[in-house]
Amino acid sequence: MRTPGGDRGPRSLRSRMILSSSLLLAALSVVIIAITGLAMRTYLMTGLDQRLDALAEHSTAAREQIGAPTAGLPYLRAFGVPAGTVGVSVAGRRGAVRHAALVDDSGELTAPTVRQQRILALVEPDGHRHTRDLPGRGTYRVKAVRADTREAEITIVTAVPVHPVDHMLGGLLAVESAVAATALLVAALVAATVIDRQLRPLQRVAATATRISREPLGHGAVRSLERVPQDECATETGRLAEAVNRLLGHVENALADRYATELRMRDFLADAGHELRTPLASVAGHLQLVRRAPKSAAPQAEYALGRMESGIGRMRTLVEDLLLLARLDTGRPLAREEVGLGPLLAEAVADARAAGPDHRWEFLMPGNLVLVEGDPDRLHQVAANLLANARTHTPPGTRVTVTVRTDDAHAVIRVADDGPGIPPDLLPRVFERFARGDASRSRATGSSGLGLAIVAAVSAAHGGHAEATSEPGRTTFTIHLPLHPTGADQSAP
Repeated sequence: MRTPGGDRGPRSLRSRMILSSSLLLAALSVVIIAITGLAMRTYLMTGLDQRLDALAEHSTAAREQIGAPTAGLPYLRAFGVPAGTVGVSVAGRRGAVRHAALVDDSGELTAPTVRQQRILALVEPDGHRHTRDLPGRGTYRVKAVRADTREAEITIVTAVPVHPVDHMLGGLLAVESAVAATALLVAALVAATVIDRQLRPLQRVAATATRISREPLGHGAVRSLERVPQDECATETGRLAEAVNRLLGHVENALADRYATELRMRDFLADAGHELRTPLASVAGHLQLVRRAPKSAAPQAEYALGRMESGIGRMRTLVEDLLLLARLDTGRPLAREEVGLGPLLAEAVADARAAGPDHRWEFLMPGNLVLVEGDPDRLHQVAANLLANARTHTPPGTRVTVTVRTDDAHAVIRVADDGPGIPPDLLPRVFERFARGDASRSRATGSSGLGLAIVAAVSAAHGGHAEATSEPGRTTFTIHLPLHPTGADQSAP
């Protein structure tokens, strides 16, 4: 892939891993070759210097240097003297060359050039080894020693070539380089195979994520998302696949919750619109009736105004309930004060008995004063909604029993009736907004479908929760609220 500017785009992880491992191996090979070459050169040069020392010591064994210039250095004729070795004998301190000889490739002695002789004649007989470049012959290791003769002061200079060492070292480096290049190529192929195998689970993760990214997750119902195949969880890729699958599960649950919320919101808006449309239509119809009625029809106008007031009251109640739920949803704090549940429930039962005289109402007064911390108006609304729900959805003659007690650190309010019960399909969502088993009956009796939703929301705002159980002949709503911090049980006055 190329960028618009012509440069190559970022390489894949596989390519970068192969390249990195190859570069690392190449660097290690270079270091190994360099260290090996340095050690080998040191070893060879040490051997060369030892041979030079032996030749120099052997050169002083003769007591006299006689004969022609190529025959006056007899130690060069010894067996094992390397080809290219040069020997020069210098008489006196002025450096006059007396004898000079060079061992050629065939082992014969030849005369070195005058220039080569002059360079060697200038070497001081200090007993140390020196390095000199001889024209036409290359680099030499040179050592000059004094020889005792009867004729004059003689200095014998011996020089051995360095090029055999360089040649041997170059061959060694060439072999090592070839072996390293072959090993690097094989290692790159093996690394590519191993990396491909190790990255296969990661590629499956990427492929699965790519396919999931093409799913229409923005709206509507979401089908079950694909999962990443897992081989083993001990490796990093295995743990990554496990984490991705767990993440996909969370995403799937979140999308399902979102879709369910969308459906509930649609139902909520539809029910809210229907609840508001009915009283609005009633108010508009009676308003038109009042406008068209003659002045003499006072009773008819009075009836229409009464119906309008009733519709406006229903709308006001519905709007207030919706506003209360909205405030609770946003987490607005409620009033906090000490509230005795006994007197509060007694008042609520008295109000319910007055509103529903055809039901049998019972309140079991607790033997102790049950105190909670909360908003008395909202808690009274909870009790009133539970009792209104029992009155509205049970036939006349139904027994409704209200109890309150303490359970560990909670106050427990229970409202039970022996009515027909809640339909099984409605029970799991009985605390949802506008949840009704019989919509027509609820509207006929004036229920908005928000009473139990307010019960659950107010209970949660006080740090508690609401529960409901039902079967034919026994329906129970239970509210759990935290007790007041100053103490749960206090003697009743």
